[in-house]
Amino acid sequence: MEVSYTYWEGDDGWFVGYLNAYPDHLTQGHDLAELEEMLADVYQIRQEEEKRLAQKRKSGILNLQTKGLQVPA
Repeated sequence: MEVSYTYWEGDDGWFVGYLNAYPDHLTQGHDLAELEEMLADVYQIRQEEEKRLAQKRKSGILNLQTKGLQVPA
């Protein structure tokens, strides 16, 4: 399985990146290989968290008009 990620080399020489599916979870490595190891860890942690939260999550519908907001037609 492959997942896409975005990365760049910081001014300090570290490689910084995130999985495109989880852009709020930045990680870094001394080189690209270490960054990819860290990204794999992020993926594994997020998958475990998703399983744990799947049983607790609920969803709802928010009617913005009843909250006094103007919504374009």
